[in-house]
Amino acid sequence: MSMSAPPSPRTRHYGAFYGLDEPAGDGPVTLVTGNCQAESLRIMLDGAGLRTVRSPAVHELTATDLPHLDRWLARTALLVTQPIRDNYRGLPLGTAQLAARLGPGARTVRVPVIRFAGLYPAHAIIRPPADPGLVPPVVEYHDLRLLAEAAGLPRRPRLDPATVRAIAAHSLDQLRMREAAHRTVVVSDLFAAPSFAQMRTLNHPGNTIFTALAARVRAAAGVPGHPVDPGRPLLDAIHAPREAAVAEAWGLDEPERPHWIVGGRVVETGAVREAHLSWYAAHADVVRAGLVRHADALRLLGLG
Repeated sequence: MSMSAPPSPRTRHYGAFYGLDEPAGDGPVTLVTGNCQAESLRIMLDGAGLRTVRSPAVHELTATDLPHLDRWLARTALLVTQPIRDNYRGLPLGTAQLAARLGPGARTVRVPVIRFAGLYPAHAIIRPPADPGLVPPVVEYHDLRLLAEAAGLPRRPRLDPATVRAIAAHSLDQLRMREAAHRTVVVSDLFAAPSFAQMRTLNHPGNTIFTALAARVRAAAGVPGHPVDPGRPLLDAIHAPREAAVAEAWGLDEPERPHWIVGGRVVETGAVREAHLSWYAAHADVVRAGLVRHADALRLLGLG
């Protein structure tokens, strides 16, 4: 008699999604979809009337996952989703496509992809057109000062409190535009008084942001509030360096931290610099894409 293979670590990790250990009963659930921020938001939403299901991030889903996803969409009473374009990565995972597969009476609440550059003003994310998933080694964030150096731009970077505030304002303008364009829950106002507790990197919010976002999602869905203490820092795997000009710009009484922290381990910026410049030399298309995509930030940094 043949025996089926044991479930993979990924299948076990998302056991409920794959039907290994489903939530009690067969009643309605809340599904949270999006990038790496979605799982942290799900944790902060769970309980007090919302039964959530841990599911893979949207960029991790494959064609073989679609039957499992559709099974949960049929049971979903509340879909909480970031804006996702139709046919994302060649699969029917767009926000509108997911909403169309919900059962009668289900509600959808959209949340923005949270990116705020006011605490890490020289950092950026670049999606090269030829390979949007291509990322540099060591840390997956680009430093625009290194990008400019790789491009041979002759100007010296400028990072002072005025520049930090200007980049923050530009970043918030972009966030507000995304909120308005996609009719999402609003979070941009949370950054009126920035602090390092709010963001661990350019796009990894801290617990304070997720707490506020979860409360606003519940309010938008008409569900009573339910504060959640996850008992640990969320999205805590990587912390970007903290620069003195940023602390000065926002009046933060926190020392400069010149290194990265990755998986609890200190990674010196010199090691990142060496690895990234070498990588840029082999990926000139990424440098070109970054110069175009982040022209405004480069200009504000005195590099454009």
